[in-house]
Amino acid sequence: MASQPDPIAEPRLPMSRERVLEAAISLADEGGIESLTMRKLAQELGVEAMTLYYYVANKDEILSGIVDLVVSEIELPLPGADWKAAIRKTAISAHDVLVRHPWAASLMLSATGSSPARWRYMDAILGCMREAGFSADMTDHAYHALDSHITGFTLWEVQVQIDPETLPDLAANFLRGLPVDEHPYLVEHVHQHLKPRSPEDEGAFAFGLDLILDGLQRIRGTG
Repeated sequence: MASQPDPIAEPRLPMSRERVLEAAISLADEGGIESLTMRKLAQELGVEAMTLYYYVANKDEILSGIVDLVVSEIELPLPGADWKAAIRKTAISAHDVLVRHPWAASLMLSATGSSPARWRYMDAILGCMREAGFSADMTDHAYHALDSHITGFTLWEVQVQIDPETLPDLAANFLRGLPVDEHPYLVEHVHQHLKPRSPEDEGAFAFGLDLILDGLQRIRGTG
């Protein structure tokens, strides 16, 4: 007698390029970009490794594709919005997205190939600043200042990743090996890390971002 299909079994999703890329992102989020191999990706999808090549040409296309999907999660500035508020919102969104996908910031710096989402992201920021009255030269400098802060800060943050619960012990161990009388301001700085943050304190990323935006606001229209 032929076996009957399990009525409660979930239907298998059809394979597609999008499904391959989403599975690749899940693997990278879970184990880091080094964990993303064609073999592991095929296992994750329940197919043979060669099947993947019906949907992507090679691993480089996967890397380019997952960067594009991650960048597409960033909230872009809306046309006609106040430039400062819009850029701030986009920058914070970009930082949040890149922290959510800790492998993405470094991969964005090395990714090659077409990236429509990256192009839209860059064009939206550049356009927001040009329409706000920044000159082409000033927009060029402003974009790179913002991009350096977003990418650089995020790279530092995802690589350090200190568990808040272990921070007191780390600080105590650090201070035990430090000649505290010779470095009073460093000691003070360590204790600042142990203080509870005010609900109004958005953190170091937002602080640095606001310094950049305040500076750009002062020079808008002068360049």
